[in-house]
Amino acid sequence: MHCKNKELEQQALRLLQAENDLRVAHSDSERRVVERTAELSRANEELHQEIQERHAAEKSLKETHNTFLTVLDSIDATIYVADLKTHEVLFMNRYMREAFGGEVTDSRCWEVFSGALGPVPHDTMGRLLDENGNATGVQVWETQNPSTQRWYINYDRVITWVDGRRVFLQIATDVTQLKMIEKERMEAEAKLHRAQKMEALGLLAGGVAHDLNNILSGIVSYPELLLLDLPETNPLRKPLTIIKKSGEKAAAIVQDLLHLARRSVVTTEIVNLNTIVSDYVGSPEYTALRQQHSGCRLDVSCQTELMNIVGVRTQLAKSIMAMPEGGVVTLSTRNEYIDSKMSGFENIAEDEYVLLSITDSGMGISPEDTERIFEPFFTKKVLGGSGTGLGMTVVWGVVKDHKGFIDVKSTLGAGTTFRLFFPASRQALPERVSSPSFDAFQGQGQSILVVDDVEDQRMIACGILRKLGYTAAAVASGEEALSYLQGRAVDLLVIDMIMEPGMNGLETFKALQKIRPHQKAIIASGFAETDDVTAVKQLGVSAYVRKPYSIEQFGQAIKEALLQPPGSV
Repeated sequence: MHCKNKELEQQALRLLQAENDLRVAHSDSERRVVERTAELSRANEELHQEIQERHAAEKSLKETHNTFLTVLDSIDATIYVADLKTHEVLFMNRYMREAFGGEVTDSRCWEVFSGALGPVPHDTMGRLLDENGNATGVQVWETQNPSTQRWYINYDRVITWVDGRRVFLQIATDVTQLKMIEKERMEAEAKLHRAQKMEALGLLAGGVAHDLNNILSGIVSYPELLLLDLPETNPLRKPLTIIKKSGEKAAAIVQDLLHLARRSVVTTEIVNLNTIVSDYVGSPEYTALRQQHSGCRLDVSCQTELMNIVGVRTQLAKSIMAMPEGGVVTLSTRNEYIDSKMSGFENIAEDEYVLLSITDSGMGISPEDTERIFEPFFTKKVLGGSGTGLGMTVVWGVVKDHKGFIDVKSTLGAGTTFRLFFPASRQALPERVSSPSFDAFQGQGQSILVVDDVEDQRMIACGILRKLGYTAAAVASGEEALSYLQGRAVDLLVIDMIMEPGMNGLETFKALQKIRPHQKAIIASGFAETDDVTAVKQLGVSAYVRKPYSIEQFGQAIKEALLQPPGSV
């Protein structure tokens, strides 16, 4: 009985132990479940936090990208992004979309922006990465876009795009306006350079014209005086005529220099280009030119009812170019109306014009030479050839003085066309007066005082005056003229404009007016500034006579001055 109870007790103890073990195991399981649950909860919270952070990062990245695109859209420059491998356009900013007429993403950049079938020669994508795949920095280059015809400075580089890949970025600044400004600046500099050349030419011309024309007077005026006394059969007439003509040619070159420098005195009139062309074709100069260039033919085609222009007949005659050595030269005139600004060698304004067109079938002019043909002394003639290098410069000066324009078109091997546009005038031509005879210049013993600082000039002027029937006297300065006129009167004064030392012609006439207010006078000089001549004419001088003297020119001016009422201007 006792043993049995012992056994029961042991069983009871084992059951209690097992129950206790179960409780402990259950407790451990619950603890582990709690711990795992806590771990899962923490992991869940961390995952949730990570998801939130990632969403925030994606939102921030999207906002940053949108801000970046907004910034690009706000820049007034063409900006686009393209795939480095496929060259497909991924993005264009607003400025570029407007420039190229809309969105063109998913197209290859060379198709859109250059209209090309493949990568263009200036494509920089292959230079933006080195052999190790590292970015090489910014590539800067300039070009004119064939699609927009505008000039751009391009800045190319590699950047990381929103999706993580590296892409091509180009920022192009439109510099078309700057190009235009630069072109205008260069044109202004070229004009300034030409003006400086002309100023230097003017200083040269002014420095030599007065003295040279005084010297030439002995070559032009004396032969003319001698020819008046020689019979037609005298063998000296031919050499004297050659001397006279040579002097006149030299004087004409001096006048060209003065004219180009805008330092000559000119008088305009109503003229017709058809008359000038006709006179030129019938001139001895043209006959001699044809004989010299026998292989050249001139075709003339002048429009009837051609409008007149306001100009200087002698200058316009120089604008008819000399014939080249061989080929056909076509010279034509016609009325031309430009109804909108026309671009060519220079911009031609809207207006009515008389067009003088000269075309030859010669060798043509290279583009480089075309830019320089109007420069003073520019010539392609060989050393020792004829010409001064002023021919085309004279043409340019004539056209500009007449407020006209020049257009030049030339093709090497095919010839050249010069078109000279002169503003048309609706004023009628004055009646042409035939040249007066020598007798028309004869005086009736009127007294004339020559005021000139050069002895040869005083002798020449007095010789012509006496030959024309006047009573002539001469003094060497303005001061001597004042002294001479203190006690006597003369019918006319012939005053040299430039006299050194002492008073010039303008100062002399001003001083003389104080003692003889109605004194008649003419101004004579080998060189005179236009402003000085204008000023002395306003004081009452009736005419300006250019040296070297011709008897006709001198006699005509004297006759008109003597016939002028006293005190008239």
